[in-house]
Amino acid sequence: MLAKPQSAIVAEGLTKKFPGITAVDHLSFDVRAAEIFGLVGPDGAGKTTTLRMLAGVMPPDEGRAIVAGADVVRDPEGAKHHLSYMPQRFGLYEDLTVDENIRFYADLFGVDKREREERAPQLLRAAGMGEFRTRLAGKLSGGMKQKLGLVCALIHRPKVILLDEPTTGVDPVSRRDFWRILYELIAEGVGILTSTAYLDEAERCHRVALMHQGKLLFCDTPANLKAKLGKGVVSIISPESRRVHEQLEKTEGLSSLMLTGDGIHIVVDNAQRRIPEFEARLKNAGIPFAAIRQVPPTIEDLFVDAVTAGGRAERSTPHRGESF
Repeated sequence: MLAKPQSAIVAEGLTKKFPGITAVDHLSFDVRAAEIFGLVGPDGAGKTTTLRMLAGVMPPDEGRAIVAGADVVRDPEGAKHHLSYMPQRFGLYEDLTVDENIRFYADLFGVDKREREERAPQLLRAAGMGEFRTRLAGKLSGGMKQKLGLVCALIHRPKVILLDEPTTGVDPVSRRDFWRILYELIAEGVGILTSTAYLDEAERCHRVALMHQGKLLFCDTPANLKAKLGKGVVSIISPESRRVHEQLEKTEGLSSLMLTGDGIHIVVDNAQRRIPEFEARLKNAGIPFAAIRQVPPTIEDLFVDAVTAGGRAERSTPHRGESF
């Protein structure tokens, strides 16, 4: 993969191994300037390890990473001047006030007083924290701590931002504020790479990379990803969704099933053909359902179907040294 002129990040074959596991397996993608790129996957997918390699915190075993035009492996200090990395537990000082934390990070990044006094109020207003400047960081809510962490990470106007699951455990209002700030940064031409375990957040990104067990499954826009499924999705609304799952899981033509908040999503070969079959089986089993219909696929449907299909393929072909 060659770096594009407007690439904020280029990852080429990034690989990281730990004893007994390959955490990141030859990962390649690029993040463009003025783009929010989502690294999406469950816990253990390799997202944090990827971000740590891109931030220069951890060297890769193979591959290379170019961040803001600098080779992170060969010139980590050069890259750090142009990026901000916000890990899951950002290093706020809880015995310092909001203002004092911002001042500390501004000094750390070499931001002069004049620029800091101009930049900090703008960021605090965007985060909805203008009235909390004198509050101790330790007295802030979890969501407000995350927003303060983002303010500190942005104080030196980085070209690239790396965010490791920044909205995990954050309240809905703070989560909305967080994303609003990210969208506003796009106008400044900042390249943003954010990881998340929330598949619904993938819809907010310009492009998304879906990861599973260290490997890249798909990388495209949310709209294109949903179009890749190439199968039908049937939604069944039922107060007894687990019984629905048990009754239908071995049905012919079924690819994957996923429990949702009020029922179940089923990926099938032909939705219109399978719907009457599902209705008949549920009625014969005495399982109540309020609705059964074909629905547009979601990124979550694509991810679950890909992982389920992969798992079935692995189970059908025993690995060397294993018995089934």
